[in-house]
Amino acid sequence: MTKLSVNINKIATLRNSRGGDVPNLVQFAKDVQRFGAEGVTIHPRPDERHIRYLDARDLKPIVNTEYNIEGNPIKKFIDLVLEVKPTQVTLVPDSVDAITSDAGWDTIKHKDFLVDVIDEFKRNDIRTSIFVDPDLKQIEGAKATGTDRIELYTEAFAHQYGLGNKKAIDPYTACAELANDIGVGVNAGHDLSLDNIKFFKENIPGLLEVSVGHALIAESLYLSVENVVQMYLHRLK
Repeated sequence: MTKLSVNINKIATLRNSRGGDVPNLVQFAKDVQRFGAEGVTIHPRPDERHIRYLDARDLKPIVNTEYNIEGNPIKKFIDLVLEVKPTQVTLVPDSVDAITSDAGWDTIKHKDFLVDVIDEFKRNDIRTSIFVDPDLKQIEGAKATGTDRIELYTEAFAHQYGLGNKKAIDPYTACAELANDIGVGVNAGHDLSLDNIKFFKENIPGLLEVSVGHALIAESLYLSVENVVQMYLHRLK
């Protein structure tokens, strides 16, 4: 079964745009779980322009499904994750000024760094995942870091699928097959939507979890959050 983790960064962006606490991030996390979501994802960045570090702490007591914290493993981020102890930490090589995630790790070039960071999280019983491009060499490199899982960066697939190019799934399928063969779990995320999630799920063997944020929130403006969560769950099953 593929779990749906809802990325709630956009709710924090909306809240921060007016100050105050509307919409309430903690209540939204409670609600998406009540509606059936099997996880909550946040991605705090150093400037806290959407998710704040305090949010990560406030969410810990109320996320009773999978709690996934994504981010670039700078010291401040590592300290936060070790304090909060989520279910999973997903390592993403964001630059400080990145609007959104735009590339996976070079798991070969950064192997030693990733090994050290992953060892620290695993010593604290936190499942680890590495954000990677759909490249077989990077999957092999991820295995060498000791990570539990990879998260396939799906922007290229989503863009090409939207243009009608279904062959864009092929490198993702190949990477998932390799990951399954070498004992690395497979997650996926970025620009997945109601339009493409079913096709993606059907072609990715052993897909454990998808993280969906921007599209899910945008779709909910028209269809309601509860309905959209249920629609994703239906497509994933």
